[in-house]
Amino acid sequence: MQIRLEHLTKRFPNRNKKIKEDVIAVNDFDLTLPDGKLIGLLGPSGCGKSTALNLICGLLEPSSGRIFFDDDDVTSIPAERRGVGLVFQSYALYPHLTVERNIRYPLENLKGDKKLTKEQMKEKVLQAAKLVQIDELLERKPNELSGGQQQRVAIARALVKTPRVLLLDEPLSNLDARLRLQTREEIRRIQKETGITTIFVTHDQDEAMSISDTIIVMNAGVIQQVDKPQDVYDNPVNLFVAKFLGTPAINVFDGKVEDGVLYIGKDAVLKLSGIGNRPVKVGIRPEGFNPEENGPFVCDLDRVEVMCRDISVVSRHEGSETDIIRSIITSEHAKKMKGEKVRFSLKPEKVHIFDKETGERLYFETV
Repeated sequence: MQIRLEHLTKRFPNRNKKIKEDVIAVNDFDLTLPDGKLIGLLGPSGCGKSTALNLICGLLEPSSGRIFFDDDDVTSIPAERRGVGLVFQSYALYPHLTVERNIRYPLENLKGDKKLTKEQMKEKVLQAAKLVQIDELLERKPNELSGGQQQRVAIARALVKTPRVLLLDEPLSNLDARLRLQTREEIRRIQKETGITTIFVTHDQDEAMSISDTIIVMNAGVIQQVDKPQDVYDNPVNLFVAKFLGTPAINVFDGKVEDGVLYIGKDAVLKLSGIGNRPVKVGIRPEGFNPEENGPFVCDLDRVEVMCRDISVVSRHEGSETDIIRSIITSEHAKKMKGEKVRFSLKPEKVHIFDKETGERLYFETV
């Protein structure tokens, strides 16, 4: 099912009585989420992700704007009638009920034509449990399960009444690293098998990048960029998106363009066209450095770190925003690292230039 948001906005009264302006948690969302896809809603804590999710599911009313499920305007329809499955960060399971009863609970509240017999409910519960691979745990209580198993129960409960939309609000935050990886892969598998349009809210970029068909990057209630995960990483529209995505983070420098040459500090690092003379911010991805004996970008070598498959050169430069620069290189290049200086050439496709004041991306061509 397609979800269409038309100029969706949510304001809250400001708790600071000295400030009269409302807090705008969701600011003019105007986009369409495609049918049958997994959409990652990504951004830092407090950016409005959960508010947007609660508007879509009906737990909050918008201050303005409309919400459509396909052609149905659901803006004023109560949450229980929208056909939405919601999974919270906390598992929200009933501790006194078995896994089977927890999953069955939404079915027991169905009324009228939708009311099911006990046999029908039992069949649906078993189908949902098999889908999330907990059908052997139906007689257990929540306190007898691991965190990952409890989260699967919560997902099964959301799926049991065959929702039109599945909404996941930071569902992996309470799991350890190994379980997070395993469970996010399970979420992807379940979404593929069911074909349910799914929105996955997270502040963890690795989660969003690894399982989403599309990601929406938010900041301060505003959509920054919507695209395929790799496209957002490779082509950030502004400095915020560039900084938010990537591990290790992008290296950011103060620079300038003069007569078709990009300078970082005193180093003339790249010849380019399309940007006039001006001060700029320069972002270079860690994988964007090529160690070269006569490379134009000269840094002070601090140390070389071996991080499993990656080798990271830690260096310093006067133009860097941070104390250190991280460059990911091959083991062959690492063996040649000697002395107090390290020189690089730059891969143009891994270099992003931004307006120094607004942070907006400035596009260029290499010469």
